[in-house]
Formats: sequence, C-alpha cells, structure tokens
Amino acid sequence: MKIRFALFFLLLLLSVNHLFAEGGNFEFTVIIENKTPQNHDGVAYISQISNGHAPYVYQWSKTDVALNSDTATGLHEGKKYSVTVIDRKGNSATKYFRVIPMNASEKLNHFFGILVDATASVLMVDVFALCNLYDPILYNADGNPRLHPNGTPKKTSIPLIVVWLFLGAIFFTIRFKGINFRGFIHAIHLIRGVYDNPKDKGEISHFQALSTALSATVGLGNIAGVAFAIGIGGPGATFWMIIMGFLGMASKFTEATLGVKYRRINSRGQISGGPMYYLKYAFGTKGVPKKIGNLLAILFAVLLVGSSLGGGNMFQANQSFENLKLMIPELSTLGMEFGFVLAILVGLVIIGGITHIAKVTSALVPFMAGVYLITSLVIIGMNISHVREVAELIFRGAFHAESVYGGFIGVLIIGVQRAAFSNEAGIGSAAIAHSVVKTNEPVSEGIVALLEPFIDTVVICSLTAFILLFTGFYTPEYTSQLQGAQLTSEAFGSVFPWFRWVLLLAILLFAFSTLISWSYYGLKGFDFLFGNVFERRFGNRQISDTVYRIIFLSFIVIGASSTAGNVIDFSDMMLLCMAFPNIIGLVLFSPRIKKDLDTYWRKLKTGKIKKYS
Repeated sequence: MKIRFALFFLLLLLSVNHLFAEGGNFEFTVIIENKTPQNHDGVAYISQISNGHAPYVYQWSKTDVALNSDTATGLHEGKKYSVTVIDRKGNSATKYFRVIPMNASEKLNHFFGILVDATASVLMVDVFALCNLYDPILYNADGNPRLHPNGTPKKTSIPLIVVWLFLGAIFFTIRFKGINFRGFIHAIHLIRGVYDNPKDKGEISHFQALSTALSATVGLGNIAGVAFAIGIGGPGATFWMIIMGFLGMASKFTEATLGVKYRRINSRGQISGGPMYYLKYAFGTKGVPKKIGNLLAILFAVLLVGSSLGGGNMFQANQSFENLKLMIPELSTLGMEFGFVLAILVGLVIIGGITHIAKVTSALVPFMAGVYLITSLVIIGMNISHVREVAELIFRGAFHAESVYGGFIGVLIIGVQRAAFSNEAGIGSAAIAHSVVKTNEPVSEGIVALLEPFIDTVVICSLTAFILLFTGFYTPEYTSQLQGAQLTSEAFGSVFPWFRWVLLLAILLFAFSTLISWSYYGLKGFDFLFGNVFERRFGNRQISDTVYRIIFLSFIVIGASSTAGNVIDFSDMMLLCMAFPNIIGLVLFSPRIKKDLDTYWRKLKTGKIKKYS
C-alpha cells in the first residue's frame, strides 16, 4: 500500500513539473533594431524560444506580417506593437515592444503619428459598426472571414467624415432642387464669358477661377487614389464614385456662392474670401452668437494652413519625386535637388499673386487635362471590344458586389470616399479661389463651381478607372502586386510602353498645379490669422505673405527629400477636419442661399442679368 502511494505521489510530481515546464516557462525574446535614420524601417525578430514545441506560429499586431514569419519589418518608430508566439501544443506567450526613435526626424514622425491616431479615432470612427448596425468583417465566397497575413479578419469601415460629406451633398442637392443638373448648361455659358460684365468687381474671370480651383483638386488622387479604390472596392466602386461626383456639385455650388457673398476687400484692393470669412461675418446675422463664428473661422484657417503645407505641398512634392524615381532610378538620391528645382518653379508663379496663378492655371489645366483625356481615350479605344464587359462589371459590382470587396456597403463606401477626397466638395478650400472672381452675383460663381466635381471626378477619376478596367488591371492578380500610381502606370504601358512617360508627365503637371493653387489657399489662411499682427507690428501686411511663401517653398524641399509619412498623414487629417466647421456653416446659411438662387433665376429670365458676348 505504501509502495503504491509513493509511486502515485512520484507520478503526480512528475506531471506537475512537466506541466510547468511546458506552459509556465514558455518564453521568448524580441530583438529590436533601428539601424538607419529613415522613418518606418524598424525591425523586430524572435529569438531564444525556450520550453516550447516547434513549429511555432507568430502573430504580430502588424497586419501585413505572415503567421510563419519570425521577423517583422517596416515598423514605425515609437509605435507600440505586440507579438504572440504559439507552439504546436497550443502554449502561447505575448510580448509588447516599441522601436525607439533615435533621431529628430523619427521623434517628430512619432509625435505626429500620435496626433494622426487621435484624429483618426474621431474622423474615421465607424458609428454604424459601434452600434452593431452591420457586420464590418469581410468574407470570401465560402462564407469564411478574409484574413490579413497575420491571421486577423479584414474589415470594411464607414468613416464618420465620409458620412458627413455624403449627407451634406445629398442635403444640398435636395435643398437647391438639383442645381447640380439644372445649372450645368448655364455654367458653360458663364465660363465662356457670355455674362461677363467688365464693370464687376474682382480680380480674375469665371474661367480662371474654375481653373485655379481645379488645379488644386486634380492631382495624384485622380491617378493613384482611384487605383487604390479599384483595388480595394473592385469595379463597382467606379459607379458610386461617379454618383458622389454628381452629388458633390451641389456642395461646391453652396460654398462658392458664400465665398463670393461674404468676401472682403483690404486696403490694397485685394479680395479675400472663403469659409473663414463667411463663418466669421455671417454667423452674427443668423441669430447664432458671433463668437461661435469667430471660433469656427479661426479653426478653419489653422486647419487650412496645416493642410496647405502637407497634403497641398509635401505630399505632392514627395509623390511626384517617388514616381520620377520609378521611371529614372538614377535620380533616386537627388530628392533635395528635385525639391529645390520644384520650389523655384513654384516660386516664379506664386510671387505674382492670384492673377499670375490664375493665368498659369488657366493655360495649364486645359493642357494637362487634355493630355490625360486624349491618352485615356486612345487606350479605351484600343480596347473598345470590352465595353459591354466593363459596363457589366461596373453595374454588377455596384449592386451585387462580391464579398471579397466588402459587399454592397464596402463598395459604396470606397467609391464615395474616393470621390469625396478627390474633389474636396464640402471641404471649403475651393471657395477661396472662387471668391476673387469678377462678378457682382455670388450665385453665378456658385454655378460655375459646380463644374469642378464633374470635371475632377466624373471625367478624370472615371477615366483612370476605365483604363484599369478596359486593360484588365483591376483583378487581384495585379492589385495584390501593384498599388496606386504603379498600377495605373502598368495599365498605360500595356498599350504603348512609352505611355508610361505620358502618365509621368501628367503626374508632374498635376502635382505642380496643386502646389501653386494650395500656396494661395494657405496664404489666405495665414493672412487671416496673422495679417493684422504683421500690419500692426511692421506697418506692412505684405510681410505676412512673404513669410508664408518662404515657409511654403521650404516645405517643398522637405517633402521631396524626406519620408516623414506621419507629418503628411496628419496634414491630410487636417484637410478632412475642415469639412466639419465648413458644412455647419453651409447648412445654417442654406436658406439665404436658396433665396439668392431664386432671385438670380428670376433676374436671368427677365433679362436683368445681361449678356455681354
């Protein structure tokens, strides 16, 4: 009996010891490296696994790292990551770690990364998913969740900012009884100068104002952004992108009308307008406390200046150089030199103010749009036999999207998001350019402005999508290997290899035109914030303009020669944030715009608004 008890006790001790050896002592070490001063190139790898049973599964919090990889690359310095190691018997252990920023660039990038995450938690929050109104997980054809390489399920999202812009566009379309469509022909007459009164106050013509505003919105998003949208949302995203383009025309009409209505003329005879002015001067007359209007105006101006230095500057310089390097690898070490050349070219244009900018954009925009249009039509024409197939892909994908693209909701959101971010309808930036037009009828410029989303989204963005669809570069076979402008470049080169150079020319022109227009937007925001300060301090308000231009041109060089991704991302967030104060103002002031619009149509029908050519 004693011998049996002793054997039982011994077996029990061995079992407990084996249990602790397998589970309690399962450990590993994470080796972290930050070998270069470049951003987003941290490395972590697993070492010294003890008391585990191979093979192991490595689940990193970074979604693009495969489960069988014991190494994670491309880590953001300062960001918190985790990795869980699981052995074949199911034992697991988790470690948390950070790649320590080593230099000023990495520390700055980490700081802005924190701001990006905080801002995105508001702008990109999915209220519908939080309220369990839909399932955000993406499923494959068999009904199983689609997974990231790290094993976590892929999800779609309905960002708050997209809903905000989408609902705003619908509201203005209904409020102004489809002005997007019934004002279209009259807009053509206006930009042709049919109703131009030489005695009207202003600095530039209707056509020049439209060209300046278009040069700010027609950019890399029309090429790279559309390719990303097709890769994520499939062919059906094209349909919803076009629909949002049409709806956005009403938002542009509203903000441009207010921009002219509440513009101001300073002591130098220069005109300033835009959301910061109509928020400041119109709020007190609406029964809403004027202090709220002042606060929203200052907020908008701060966001505007930040956006002009990031998305309207650094991003354009950075991405144009990146695309240049793809075609001419020998230039890959000359980012700073490229930035200096680009800054000089931009400086030669913006030094002359809005009249010089308008002259350049009124020649540049038709040329670059024409080059892109002709090249696109040639590509489509050479694949015209696929027209029926492409039409079926678009409509079937829009309403009966495969689960691989997120279903109906996923495709709808991707298309709407691409259009909203491309044409910036509801953001308010374009109202700054439209406000300096030569007219005494604010509504007339609002009608001109509605052409902007049509040209930017319905025409140019759609052409990019059609090229990808007609050439077959929309399938996962390509989208999994190529992204953004690279995907579009391959589609162009599939017809004629030298068409890639045409696309590069378009990219460079789009970036350049965006830079010169956004320099003016940022300058007006900077003047709104600091113009009076410089005038009181130095007796000359123009010093404010000079200071901003120096800052703007410096940021072109920084953008072309650096990889401070989070700085640019934060600036993009600031751009989207502009929509909140702007649309609040547009909705509150919509009754008086409606009244002005009705009056304008009556004057037009009765001949009080005369034709001059």
